[in-house]
Amino acid sequence: MNSMENTVRFTGEEMAEQTIKEVLSKVYQALEEKGYNPINQISGYLLSGDPAYITSFNNARALIHQIDRDDIIRHLVRSYLK
Repeated sequence: MNSMENTVRFTGEEMAEQTIKEVLSKVYQALEEKGYNPINQISGYLLSGDPAYITSFNNARALIHQIDRDDIIRHLVRSYLK
């Protein structure tokens, strides 16, 4: 059996989409564990850019800062409209 048959290839965009999804999931979970409303907190961060909306618990603030806010918003709109 050819090992290439089992290989999954991703485009740069697919990798970026997966990374954004993973980061948002981790941030959501950290906010929820700390007792915050994750939707309100993430929305506040995306609209204002204020990092105080994101807890530093479980490295959530550092994680979300790895991704440009505009990229996150594009991902969310794209996902919603699919």
